[in-house]
Amino acid sequence: MRRQQSLQASAAPPRPLIRRVWQQPSGKVGMVLTAIMLVIAVGGYLFADVITGHYPTDVIGQPFDSAGIAGTDIQGRSVASRVLAGGLTLLGYSLVATIIGLALGTVLGLLAGYLGGVIDWIIMRVNDVVLVFPALVLVLLVIAVFDPAAWIIVLVLGLVHAPWVARRIRNTVRSITSQDYILAARMYVTSHWTILTREILPQITGRLAAEFALRLTYSIGLMASLSFLGVGIQPPTPDWGLMIKENLVALTSQPWGVLLPIIAIALLTTGTRLLAHAIAQATALTAKHTS
Repeated sequence: MRRQQSLQASAAPPRPLIRRVWQQPSGKVGMVLTAIMLVIAVGGYLFADVITGHYPTDVIGQPFDSAGIAGTDIQGRSVASRVLAGGLTLLGYSLVATIIGLALGTVLGLLAGYLGGVIDWIIMRVNDVVLVFPALVLVLLVIAVFDPAAWIIVLVLGLVHAPWVARRIRNTVRSITSQDYILAARMYVTSHWTILTREILPQITGRLAAEFALRLTYSIGLMASLSFLGVGIQPPTPDWGLMIKENLVALTSQPWGVLLPIIAIALLTTGTRLLAHAIAQATALTAKHTS
């Protein structure tokens, strides 16, 4: 009886990925934290003036004064208003960079893992060359050569993510291409495009979701680091990384201008990192049960 029940359970269709992620403690915490920070980033950008009574660019008092909810920053602007409004730009740039890196890395990983041979060798060797350079150093090098425009920063961040995504997708695809149904499809001269889009791509959606959440975490950290170094998002645009740089000189006398954006970045990256871990775990469990 137990053997029959286990066979029936293994034959049952897998639960949706979001439910499997939610059932894990890290998935619950990651989802809640990420959702809260998304609401703050979007809602704060739209309604910062309504919530705090001040626009993010308005001067409401002396620099590093106690005016407003959390005091003022180096220019006398409301810290609370700028914290509420400073997440959407950071999140938007990070999302675009992550999507670029995920799309490019997925294409390269699919080609390397599926075709193998010389194509695989060339793609992986180019990846190795790019991965030699630390991501932040590579981005700063490109910014030093070209104009530090927003689109250049986003594009370079995406290109920095692509080799990591390509390597992981390539390894996953190589394990799938050895399966019997892929070998049978090749035997019956099924087109490569059909095999890639109908047979392989649906099998790696969980890995792609985990990579997206993980790469988003790194994108947020890199964008905030660039703003802190003064080469990312430029003033007077409210931005969490830029706020840390601007208000660091008054950390002991007016700490909220530094602490609030640090807390916001920490909560957002913690949420996306936990979410990535939960998705990876859920995907691994599904692969184990179906094998």
